[in-house]
Amino acid sequence: MRPETDLKLRQILEEVLGLKPGQVDGFTADTGLFGELPELDSMAVAGLLTEMEDRLGITIDEDEIDGEIFETYGSLLKFAVAKQEAA
Repeated sequence: MRPETDLKLRQILEEVLGLKPGQVDGFTADTGLFGELPELDSMAVAGLLTEMEDRLGITIDEDEIDGEIFETYGSLLKFAVAKQEAA
């Protein structure tokens, strides 16, 4: 996994969702996101995707987005890394 992508993604989640400082530090690959974090609702997803595109230098097409991406922190990180590698 790309450590710099992991760090950036944690920063994005903390800032976009307004999480407590350090809250994302404890996230593991199995940490639930959508449905587990009340801050991550359908409105927040759009902002999260935009920030991921801007800060990670990726492009996310609408047809690539499904609920599985946001199930866990690990699934979101895996998606972000795959998009970077494909860019």
